[in-house]
Amino acid sequence: MVGYLDYARVGPLSRPAAAALADATGLAARVDPADLDRLFALSDAALTSAARLLDARPHEIALAPSTSNGLFTVAAALRGPGTVLVPRDEFPANLYPWLRFAGRGGPAVRLVDPAGQRHITPDLLRRHLTPDVTALTVSAVDSLTGHLAPLAALKEALGPGRLLIVDAIQGLGAVPLEADAADILVSGGQKWLRAGWGAALLLIRDRCAERLAPGLGGWAGVAEPFAPRHPAPPLPGAAAHLATNPDFPAAAAIGAAIDDLFDQGGPAAVGTRIRTTLADLLDRAQRAGADILLDGLGPHERAGIGTFRLPGHDPATVHRALEAAGLITTRRDEWIRLSPHTSTPGAAADLLAEALHAFTRPASHSTPHSAPHSMPHSQEPICPTN
Repeated sequence: MVGYLDYARVGPLSRPAAAALADATGLAARVDPADLDRLFALSDAALTSAARLLDARPHEIALAPSTSNGLFTVAAALRGPGTVLVPRDEFPANLYPWLRFAGRGGPAVRLVDPAGQRHITPDLLRRHLTPDVTALTVSAVDSLTGHLAPLAALKEALGPGRLLIVDAIQGLGAVPLEADAADILVSGGQKWLRAGWGAALLLIRDRCAERLAPGLGGWAGVAEPFAPRHPAPPLPGAAAHLATNPDFPAAAAIGAAIDDLFDQGGPAAVGTRIRTTLADLLDRAQRAGADILLDGLGPHERAGIGTFRLPGHDPATVHRALEAAGLITTRRDEWIRLSPHTSTPGAAADLLAEALHAFTRPASHSTPHSAPHSMPHSQEPICPTN
């Protein structure tokens, strides 16, 4: 679709991911033991591809069902005492796991106010590093502003004794990430990787593995699941935190999506194309009179997300007008979020400019204000999806 600008909400399945999903589902429909072995092999291949993407070893990665599940897995594994820092404006998926386990043996939670910037800087982080702080959890990319977190600088400020935990779902597959700085990283595949739901990467580096207990680790996370006595010794690496086997078709899809990312030139090449397209969209919006959220971000400080508002106009009306023009976006209160991909054509910027300029034309022209309210909406659901 020409005007689909909502990859930060959900990325439609790419052709390689869809084909891998269909093939793996076909294997799962049969009863031949060899087909089950092939499904396990597809899961192992996905871990190998993910290790290449995250500059990790395959055993440092496991497949969780979702980003939220992976973060809950980490929260259950990270025992207290101590305090985990969470930026106040973090997406809720990276807040609730820590809140839920704070009273159940996990570290306490301290919200950090980023002074109205929606993101935490290394200098601000240093001011909050009291002796009790054991970890910082942060999104690699802010889901509203598109700000790309300086992961390496944040890790340097934390030092080797504190953990950097990263929710990477809004960055992985969109732009290069300083993933080697993350001690722990979690990311689903349904957004920029275009892999659909059911599988997320859970990275736990060897350098911090001993600090995490297998809190949610179940029978799939132990070396001898049918041992006469339990608990049996955990598996090495991130697999120790698995509650059960992964969704094998979803694992095949995320593996194919990562391979496709490299076939397109890798994160750097894909990121350049996405950022170029986004810059054109934001420029056209600004020329139509829009305010850009965090307009001062440098070219490498913004990932694949840009957000604007049209002063003097009801944001719900603007959002409906964009939809009527064939532009699919997300509205967050007064802001409208744009998130293109490499497949987004240049015609999308033309559609955006035309739809926004309609609001500033003389009254004699027809305007989107008359758009019928019965038109279907595509706003964020009550439970946000990042």
